[in-house]
Amino acid sequence: MEQLHFEFPAGDPAPARVLVGVVGSGDLEVLIEPGVAGTTSIDVTTSVNGYARVWGAQLSRVFDAEPRAAMRIRIHDFGATPGVVGMRLAEAFEALNGDAK
Repeated sequence: MEQLHFEFPAGDPAPARVLVGVVGSGDLEVLIEPGVAGTTSIDVTTSVNGYARVWGAQLSRVFDAEPRAAMRIRIHDFGATPGVVGMRLAEAFEALNGDAK
């Protein structure tokens, strides 16, 4: 297991707490909590060692694309692909904004 930490600039704190995904399902779990204004902090626990650069690139694509609310994000990975990471983060953002169906 590897523990990774990333930070990105952000706006005001997120309005709510969100949990999507299921650990141990061949997928990954994303937990979002309101963060400190100005910063999004992301902690990744991954079962795949040596992929810090891949995680950094994937998260940069998501968080550099548009300004986001300040969040504390915890990701528990089960060897998910970058596509699944992007999908789960999009799902979490939709739930955070009240758009989940």
